[in-house]
Amino acid sequence: MIEIEDLSKRFGKTISLDHVTMALNQGDAVALMGANGAGKTTLIRLILGYYHPSSGRVRIAGCDPIKERIDILKRVSFVPQLPPPIKLSLSELIAYVCKSSGVDEGLIGHYADEMKLDMAPNLHKSFFKLSGGMKQKLLIAISLAKQSQIMIYDEPTANLDPKARDDFYRLLQDCEQDKLALFVTHRIEEVEAIVNRKIYMDLGKVVSDEVC
Repeated sequence: MIEIEDLSKRFGKTISLDHVTMALNQGDAVALMGANGAGKTTLIRLILGYYHPSSGRVRIAGCDPIKERIDILKRVSFVPQLPPPIKLSLSELIAYVCKSSGVDEGLIGHYADEMKLDMAPNLHKSFFKLSGGMKQKLLIAISLAKQSQIMIYDEPTANLDPKARDDFYRLLQDCEQDKLALFVTHRIEEVEAIVNRKIYMDLGKVVSDEVC
């Protein structure tokens, strides 16, 4: 579903990604690991079309994430480590997501309830002003409601309490079959039970890629 071929990214004289090649397939649940500066976030941003590669290429279901970015983002659910500074109210944000991505509003509500996020009293509040945990719960609820074939999570539980983490992984296990799930994580113990592949990066290169 994601093909990465000889992919490199430079920022000035700094090499952030160094000739990376990999294929991520339907049914894969992948833990992407490595120290800060290993190239993990750069790789994710290249997959999502946020960056232009310095060399090499990325294809998602055969599509170019730069030239066909709008179509790609409809296929992918992404939850970043740091929630974006969205100034919309919760109701405005949900309406925008439903209109732009064709997501069922009731399904967002369902997953929000499962994540123990009480949306009703917060619908008119700015997303920006919510607590970190509430923001993350809503983004997770939206990502699951999209029912995308590709799900990418960058440290998705960083702002969640232990119970919310358990809820997230329970919900994910229920819906990840026949999808591609990619977790950027420092907590391998959290995802070990649900991943079937571990990729470790260092200094912009893939240093190990293990099926488990």
